[in-house]
Amino acid sequence: MPEFNIDRIRQLIGEINASLHKLSQHAALAEKEFLSNSDKVDSSKYNLIVAIEGAIDICNHIVARAGGRAPNDHADCFVILGELNVLSAGFVERLKKMAKFRNLLVHLYWKVDDKEIYQILQKDILDIREYIKKVNEFLQNQEMQPG
Repeated sequence: MPEFNIDRIRQLIGEINASLHKLSQHAALAEKEFLSNSDKVDSSKYNLIVAIEGAIDICNHIVARAGGRAPNDHADCFVILGELNVLSAGFVERLKKMAKFRNLLVHLYWKVDDKEIYQILQKDILDIREYIKKVNEFLQNQEMQPG
């Protein structure tokens, strides 16, 4: 059985959950209220970066320890988790989009439409919660493997 740094993964999940909590507060706002408050928009962008980066860091750790191939980029890391049967193909596609959106937020931030941020808060943020659930299930299954 691969040796995973469970403490590091838990730390990352804690950081992700803290960001998701803040994002859920912003998601509860009406669209007009959200879009008219630049502090909430900016905070949402930052917390999306933190949550997505945490998901990518967990992905890289699992892939490195589970013996998957080296990822070509952040999105490819999730593809490898699919190859390792940690994630379903459909879910991998959603996470690839998330990783690519992170690149947009970090490198081409001026191209990000604030309405898109609001829509992500309304719909897509649940993918990160689902990802954490899948990671936890995978790690629990690894602990039960004879080794």
